Amino acid sequence: MNRYSGFKLLIVDDNVNNLFSLRTLITTHMDAEVLEADSGQQALDIALATPDIDLIILDIQMPEMDGFQTASMLKIRRKTQDIPIIFLTAAFKTEEFQQKGYALGAADYLLKPIDDNQLLNKISTYFRLIEKERNLNRQLEELVAARTAELRQANRYLSGIIETMGEALLVLKPDGNIKSANPAACRMLDYPEADLVGMNIGDIFEEPEQEQAAAFMGTWLEALIRTGTLSSIEARFIAKDNTRVPILFSRTAMQDDSGTITDILCIAKDMTGYRQID
Repeated sequence: MNRYSGFKLLIVDDNVNNLFSLRTLITTHMDAEVLEADSGQQALDIALATPDIDLIILDIQMPEMDGFQTASMLKIRRKTQDIPIIFLTAAFKTEEFQQKGYALGAADYLLKPIDDNQLLNKISTYFRLIEKERNLNRQLEELVAARTAELRQANRYLSGIIETMGEALLVLKPDGNIKSANPAACRMLDYPEADLVGMNIGDIFEEPEQEQAAAFMGTWLEALIRTGTLSSIEARFIAKDNTRVPILFSRTAMQDDSGTITDILCIAKDMTGYRQID
């Protein structure tokens, strides 16, 4: 048989003979685990205490807590609110009960006396749907895991390039404050990265470039918004020991899907030994 092994089904009926008949029919044709409750309260207790119940077959006409009340209690609890419920009802109550049951979130109805084939077919239908959803979720999880591994590998590769590149790389926030710096930038400026982070780009420019850098949110940012990349400029960085370092400085804006600038990448090439900037 081995069909639907691992699935859990809760049957609820106040008549023990009906419970026995349902259990016998189901377990004869499929390997699903069948749980039983002879009252609405017991059904609620079992559903809350048992993980991963896949389907509930719920009799409507029960004393104390009927099927509608039981379904209402199940639907307001996070753990049980998504479990599909098939109501059992007598034929003469069909129209009246169906409207109320669907309003409570019923997935389906079965009429008493129960047709064996119809019951098995409905259970099989829901189990196949659940099985398909699980397979899709599993495929999605595998895809996400694979993409995550690819991104991690790409990030490691990119980090390696950034760490070993000869040019200084500074990542800025849109307000011009330094967000991160690669080792080449730290060597050029003689600052540890922890000291550079939080400084404004204008703080490490020599006058008169410092005045230009202080207006980062103005001229530079407006130009970056328009073009995404600015042409390189010649400037001087001020190192920690006040050494002036001639650089060729370029900037590129990083934007999100809405076009909002999230970061600005700045690359500074040390021009020492090439020529002096006048």
